[in-house]
Amino acid sequence: MDHNHPPGNIAPHIPADTWNRAQATGQPIVIVTAATNEKAITLRQIVVPFAIAGAAVLGGWGLVAALCFLFDAAAHTATVIAGAAGPIGVGGVTLKLARKN
Repeated sequence: MDHNHPPGNIAPHIPADTWNRAQATGQPIVIVTAATNEKAITLRQIVVPFAIAGAAVLGGWGLVAALCFLFDAAAHTATVIAGAAGPIGVGGVTLKLARKN
C-alpha cells in the first residue's frame, strides 16, 4: 500500500498534505463520519404502500364507473327494445312495456 495517500476511499476529504504530515510525524488523524441508523424508516418504505393502496383505490373506482356505464347502457337498450316491441299479449292479457311520448 502506498503510504502517501489515504487507504481506499475511506476519507477522500482529508487533504494530502495533512495525511503526509501525519504519516511522517506519527500524529493520529481523527476521522468523524455521520452515523447511520439501519432501523430508520426510509421514504421508499412509506411511499410504496401508499402508492399501491392508491392504485387499488383508483382501480376500484374505475371498475365502479365501468359497471355504472354498462348498467346504464343495458337499461337504455332494454328501454329501446321495449318501446319498439309495443304491447305484449299472452292469453288475452296485454302488457305495455314502455310509454311513447
